Amino acid sequence: MPSNGKLQRIALWSIFVALGIFALKLGAWWLTDSVALFSAAMESVVNVVASCVAWYALRIAHTPADENHPYGHHKAEYFSAVLEGVLIVVAALLIMREAGLALFNPRPLEAPVVGLLVNALAAVGNGLWAWLLISTGRQARSPAMVADGKHLWTDVVTSVGVIAGLVLAVVTGWLWLDPVMALVVAVNILWHGWHLVGDSVQGLMDVSVEPEELAKIERVIADNNEGALEFHDLKTREAGRARFIEFHLVVPSSMTVETAHRICDRIEGALEKARPGAEVTIHVEPAHKAKFA
Repeated sequence: MPSNGKLQRIALWSIFVALGIFALKLGAWWLTDSVALFSAAMESVVNVVASCVAWYALRIAHTPADENHPYGHHKAEYFSAVLEGVLIVVAALLIMREAGLALFNPRPLEAPVVGLLVNALAAVGNGLWAWLLISTGRQARSPAMVADGKHLWTDVVTSVGVIAGLVLAVVTGWLWLDPVMALVVAVNILWHGWHLVGDSVQGLMDVSVEPEELAKIERVIADNNEGALEFHDLKTREAGRARFIEFHLVVPSSMTVETAHRICDRIEGALEKARPGAEVTIHVEPAHKAKFA
């Protein structure tokens, strides 16, 4: 798993990459006066702000637990992802406004070939950086970094569509294709922003781990609870990189505290080995608390 320092360095570099991509897209729009390329530049403004927010959120999320936050600051990343989703939606609405105005007043494109080449260069840069963010974010279970990467990848997909549409507009002379492509970009951005907010809110609501992951946790507990009678009420939740596991372990009523503690240590060790970083809480109960006897 990538270290905290590596994650924060990548997040910091994301700000500079976003600024560079924004400069390229702004140049492409300035060269062509294209509404579609204006929409792409607008989205890059969101990328810059989102990268700044993600970097700050990662710093907070990796701050050690303290007296006021005994469970850590992991959820800070979800706030970053929610804010990014909201910014994406705002950008999409602004793009729709510009595209709507241009649809009723199409204007010719200036220096379209150069502008499209500059935008293509920006798309390639975004694609490579998006791949790095998503792959690193998934390894580190970082919602903020994955959200940033997915947003950039959406930018790449829309850029390809914009380029294709503008090439067609230049070849056919159909100037209305420019604002139409801007509208397509806006709808795609809006859809992505909506889903990003939804996924992040789920994290803030203490969503459980995936069913497959839950089944693996159950197997680890079952394989390492020798001496206990059963376990029940298994609950899990995720908060950014942190994963919390809680369950009740039923032991014979005559078992000593020391023996029960050794069983708990064995289970915790196995869970830590299988799921590094997991926070495990085990409630030991006497035999008459068993549910499946």
